[in-house]
Amino acid sequence: MAFSAAAAAASTATAFASGRRRISASSPRASSSAASTSLPSFLAGAFPRAVAARRRAARAAAVRVRAEATKKNVLIVNTNSGGHAVIGFYFAKELLAAGHAVTVLTVGDDASDKMKKPPFSRFSELTSAGGTTVWGDPADVGAAVGGGAAPFDVVLDNNGKDLDAVRPVADWAKASGVGQFLFISSAGIYKPADEPPHVEGDAVKESAGHVAVERYLAEQFAGGGSSWASFRPQYMIGSGNNKDCEEWFFDRIVRGRPVPIPGNGMQLTNITHVRDLSSMLALAVENPAAAAGKVFNCVSDRAVTLDGMARLCAAAAGAAVEIVHYDPAAVGVDAKKAFPFRNMHFYAEPRAAKEALGWASTTNLPEDLKERYAEYAASGRGEKDMAFDLDDKILAAVGKAPASVAA
Repeated sequence: MAFSAAAAAASTATAFASGRRRISASSPRASSSAASTSLPSFLAGAFPRAVAARRRAARAAAVRVRAEATKKNVLIVNTNSGGHAVIGFYFAKELLAAGHAVTVLTVGDDASDKMKKPPFSRFSELTSAGGTTVWGDPADVGAAVGGGAAPFDVVLDNNGKDLDAVRPVADWAKASGVGQFLFISSAGIYKPADEPPHVEGDAVKESAGHVAVERYLAEQFAGGGSSWASFRPQYMIGSGNNKDCEEWFFDRIVRGRPVPIPGNGMQLTNITHVRDLSSMLALAVENPAAAAGKVFNCVSDRAVTLDGMARLCAAAAGAAVEIVHYDPAAVGVDAKKAFPFRNMHFYAEPRAAKEALGWASTTNLPEDLKERYAEYAASGRGEKDMAFDLDDKILAAVGKAPASVAA
């Protein structure tokens, strides 16, 4: 109790002193502050505490007023496949929690088998929070969301990978008077570099579809009261993700199988919790001027080695792991088919988001993997029959007896 009281008093004194520095000597508030020094000792402490309390209440009221004044209507055009679908899901949840209006347009129709998988199977979490979910063709986005010039303030395209897919949405948004257009690109468009990590401004592959989209948006949304921003994610983790990443490691670890990793296992990559991706997007919505015309590496601020990923997955599962390294060319396998990550250094830094948006990463990979393992175990996937043909080919080629497939 004594420590808490002392800390509170110190905090109050600091807040009061900071406040006095911002008051001019000629102001009435300055005079009353000076007069407080002559108060009896038992009142002297109460006065700054009361002032600090009033200031905190005023700041809170200002924040509420500002938030109420900037509520926006946001359309998320969401892909129906791949790992990016979970970005739209988390982004929608974050916006709804902040009081914004959200419509999620998912490619296809709600009766498809894809909608039985996460994150789509969890869309009730969005509608129960006040969101709207619709399905349709982004090529005719106006009709999909009700026709006409929808009064959206912000549109996020989390679907298109090339200009043919994104152009109809971007053109409709521009014609409809949408003030801010956000695009989920990819950090995979960077050219391999001698100085990792990738930072915004590094050379990109001219042939990449995402590059053509970013350039088109820069042309279309330059000036005229509208703006654009692009976000380049890498690998991601988080509840609701339906693309194998950490599950690939869990599949082998829980069955006591070796984990075959191409190369020496020291290749660096970046794995970001999807809440970090959505929080970065949300900051851009809150401060469109700061995000306008910028490209952001939508990643966490730490890298992990491929061997490190295997060990962290094993720790999350409470099991041991045996790592086997191999040369894909010598073994005769395509590493892209045999392993879930790129067989090279592949990571970026979120410098622009930190500088322009004041963003901070919350990804904690060891803890986030525990969350994912709990979901993995609950799904029963670890008890299902599973073939490991490529693994067995690799293990045989490096002199390891192929492990039997556990039931």
